[in-house]
Amino acid sequence: MVFTNRINQIILLVFVVMSFACSATKPVKKQPNIILITSDDHAIQAISAYGHGISQIAPTPNIDRIAANGAVFNKAYCTNSLCGPSRATILTGKFSHINGFTRNRDKFDQNQPTLPKYLQAAGYETAIVGKWHLKGVPTQGFDYWEVLNDQGEYYNPDFITGKDTVMNHGYATDLIMDKSLHWLKEGRDKDKPFMLMVQNKAPHRNWWPAERHYNMYDSVQFPVPDTYFDDYEGREASAKQKMNVYRDMYEGHDLKMTIEAGVDSFRYDPWPHLFNRATDEQKETFWNAYRPINEAFHKMELNDKELALWKYQRYLQDYMGTIASVDENVGRLLDYLKENGLEENTIVIYTSDQGFYLGEHGFFDKRFMYEESFRTPLLIQYPGQVKAGQEIDKMVQNLDYAQTILDFCNVNQPEDMQGLSFKPLLMGEKVDKWRDALYYHFYEFPGFHAVRRHYGVRTERYKLMHFYHKMDVWELYDLQQDPSETNNLYGKPGYEEITRNLKKRLAELQEEYKETI
Repeated sequence: MVFTNRINQIILLVFVVMSFACSATKPVKKQPNIILITSDDHAIQAISAYGHGISQIAPTPNIDRIAANGAVFNKAYCTNSLCGPSRATILTGKFSHINGFTRNRDKFDQNQPTLPKYLQAAGYETAIVGKWHLKGVPTQGFDYWEVLNDQGEYYNPDFITGKDTVMNHGYATDLIMDKSLHWLKEGRDKDKPFMLMVQNKAPHRNWWPAERHYNMYDSVQFPVPDTYFDDYEGREASAKQKMNVYRDMYEGHDLKMTIEAGVDSFRYDPWPHLFNRATDEQKETFWNAYRPINEAFHKMELNDKELALWKYQRYLQDYMGTIASVDENVGRLLDYLKENGLEENTIVIYTSDQGFYLGEHGFFDKRFMYEESFRTPLLIQYPGQVKAGQEIDKMVQNLDYAQTILDFCNVNQPEDMQGLSFKPLLMGEKVDKWRDALYYHFYEFPGFHAVRRHYGVRTERYKLMHFYHKMDVWELYDLQQDPSETNNLYGKPGYEEITRNLKKRLAELQEEYKETI
């Protein structure tokens, strides 16, 4: 009997040891790494994965790789189409009126909970490189940071660290990726999962390309939007803006136009210090590239319409040239991940802080709730987890990014965050109920470009906006029948019930998101 018990004990011990050995050798799924690439003012019209005519002429093959390897969101939107407020929403998962950053002149309260803080608490190492634009520097939430001063400069930009501020010789988009890759290679703790935020300045105004892309699109004729010469009939707020390509762009600063033939001197440029950061050699390379363009222009005798069209082409040629370097550097990053065994366990997200106008309604810039600036690019890959080649048509917002990332990282989503995790959408899970409407609010007036304060609601088919500061104007659009948003239906017969329902839904969203107007 004693012998039998002893045998049983030995068998049990062997079983426990074998079980432990098996569990010890069984691969444990790691928490995914996160790389969030956020460009500035990158319109979906300028990403070829979205199929727009502009981007088919000037493709973005490396950004498209993310879509091919994962998912592209066709209905991704921001909550407040402005650089700083959008970034604050991405960091906090909260609307501007909750996180306290409603306008670019605000200062971000870093004492509040943020996505990187939650990830740090879960054992992640966090880093941010590039544009911060929330006043000050990122003193909380990041183990490593190296950021541009304010908006940053395209050539020879200043980078701020915890130690000093140093001018770096080179082109901003290249330098940001150089520093990001250096941190991935040598700066991080290889035993920890990481989140890296790569924050491009490009393609922000004044669309100054890298030297290798100066003349990339000079011979290209980009398709002119049907609404380029919009008369803004029935849209009082649109008529009052100051962001028209052919009326409001600075001919020197934005379009690189010279005062006269044979003279290398810009027309109106309110920020000459930016060009003066370039070295003499860089300036000479610039003038060698742009001098023939200006010489040809000065020989033309253009009427007003012809000049307006000429300016549009100049704008697009430089804007798309600036994006070429963004795309190349995304390729550098993707190649590094693949070559170093990081691709499969790294979620790569490409987005922009907001959309941008590429001549639609005659506009450049953002701010309005119209689709071109309200809608943002969003492309995500997670090889082996997120099915490749997906297109997702559910409405999501930058409000959702923090919760989605926490969900993928198996970190509890805080109850006070205001978005939704769209992980189930990416994983192909059945989602019985998803949001039926989006809320938006723009606050910065008085401000640059004179876009009036407004808030609004967007459903799958309709959009209702209220411009409320120094005016009381409503706009209603049927996005199915009028995707260009030129026919304001507010107050027209037959739309009374639709208007009532939208106002009711708007009030419900304001209550849900705790905003008091």
